[in-house]
Amino acid sequence: MAASTLAFGHPKTLAAAASAAGAKTLPTSSSVSFPATQQPACLLSSSSASGARRRDVAAMVSAPPAVGTAMPSLDFDTSVFNKEKVSLAGHEEYIVRGGRNLFPLLPEAFKGVKQIGVIGWGSQGPAQAQNLRDSLAEAKSDIVVKIGLRKGSKSFEEARAAGFTEESGTLGDIWETVSGSDLVLLLISDAAQADNYEKIFSHMKPNSILGLSHGFLLGHLQSLGLDFPKNISVIAVCPKGMGPSVRRLYVQGKEVNGAGINSSFAVHQDVDGRATDVALAWSVALGSPFTFATTLEQEYKSDIFGERGILLGAVHGIVEALFRRYTEQGMDEESAYKNTVEGITGIISKTISKKGMLEVYNSLSEEGKKEFNKAYSASFYPCMDILYECYEDVASGSEIRSVVLAGRRFYEKEGLPAFPMGNIDQTRMWKVGEKVRSTRPEGDLGPLHAFTAGVYIALMMAQIEILRKKGHSYSEIINESVIESVDSLNPFMHARGVAFMVDNCSTTARLGSRKWAPRFDYILTQQAFVTVDKDAPINQDLISNFLSDPVHGAIEVCAELRPTVDISVPANADFVRPELRQSS
Repeated sequence: MAASTLAFGHPKTLAAAASAAGAKTLPTSSSVSFPATQQPACLLSSSSASGARRRDVAAMVSAPPAVGTAMPSLDFDTSVFNKEKVSLAGHEEYIVRGGRNLFPLLPEAFKGVKQIGVIGWGSQGPAQAQNLRDSLAEAKSDIVVKIGLRKGSKSFEEARAAGFTEESGTLGDIWETVSGSDLVLLLISDAAQADNYEKIFSHMKPNSILGLSHGFLLGHLQSLGLDFPKNISVIAVCPKGMGPSVRRLYVQGKEVNGAGINSSFAVHQDVDGRATDVALAWSVALGSPFTFATTLEQEYKSDIFGERGILLGAVHGIVEALFRRYTEQGMDEESAYKNTVEGITGIISKTISKKGMLEVYNSLSEEGKKEFNKAYSASFYPCMDILYECYEDVASGSEIRSVVLAGRRFYEKEGLPAFPMGNIDQTRMWKVGEKVRSTRPEGDLGPLHAFTAGVYIALMMAQIEILRKKGHSYSEIINESVIESVDSLNPFMHARGVAFMVDNCSTTARLGSRKWAPRFDYILTQQAFVTVDKDAPINQDLISNFLSDPVHGAIEVCAELRPTVDISVPANADFVRPELRQSS
């Protein structure tokens, strides 16, 4: 279906049109059936609902994960870059290593691209635009990187401050930029994509390339029974970290042959055979240390899920629950903050980043290991319970619809007031954090608290297991559950608290974190901690499975591909959202 002939209207009309064009239409509610133990909670009695979910969850980890678990084969061909084979927990995958030494290959890989339009100036837009511009300049390419913004946008001043101007032809109106670009990087918010995709498609040139850094739009189109126009290529390069991290590590790595954030890439649609090399060039130009393959559908499922899980929402819920528990047990507030936030974002994250989860466990004393085991055993299933629900909400489209609707509530409508996102760092705990940081010695990574480590790693392993059972590749699992967390996101919470981490991310991530963090806080408080306080027996099978899990070996391989430098997040960081630049 050509971009200029797309039909738009009521969802039923859209679904019918898409079906006629060969697009997959989702089943109606009347055609969906559930096995007895997978009935939605609303169809089960209150007593059977929790039991059924717990049986489903328990079945996921009733035995150690098999090395041979079926995972997707994501091979690809490139005529420009060197493809390498890696083995992760017995599964072969293919990657492309990055580095500034590859920049001379960019003009060849971007063949046919004269202008790259970067649409939007949110979390990813500023970072990607500047990295692309700088990399192409180093490659002596004449490709223009142009920012496209809606008329009247306050972001024009920010873009000008970053060196993009109307006079140089590198800054302009969104629709003019889309129409004039050979590669359109659509980096506006997901909700804005959902509301404006038809106009964007209609302005794109035939045989141009649509570039996404998130698969959200595919999920939205699928929910309407639609697909992308057939006369454009559709690719994705998805950095496994917030935009400020993408830029910060790129700048830090200029003298050490590059550093940045690992990225996944996907080719959803290729009309002329150029899509793979263009996607890889985009990733290399961003500074990705390594790029791994995925599909657009797998990306949005793992990414939206991960943001609500350990990357943002769950870690927020965990530290709130633990801080409250420790203070109620008599620990002073500053010590409680240090033993939760400081420890997780400091010594625990640093250890996992460099040596893996097992090193955290092995560095504990014998008494510490017992405390870890209690926390891990009690927290694993409650965390998995919420994660399982979250993944299925994402996969079913429910979470995507929630994001779109939330975006529309940012503005007054139907006689009701606007409800923008509120603050998440004004409670007593986070004020204590400001005091702790104000006296923190340079380089202090906080204490390694065994109980905190047990809860946090139980969450990490539960998320890994959900993604593994849902068929995601190990490279995607590890990046979405481990690397992005400890290398990209947690350093921001360590620097200036939870809002500095969450609110430097995309609107979709910020919304999801606020929605799901209380769920993890609640279930840990009501189930996990109660289990510990009752002196319930430790589930030794869970501990044994953790210690022998093949993911540890896969993490070791991925650790060898980590950025060449550790991210530095100064208190007066100038590479973050303008409203977050005041240190605290």
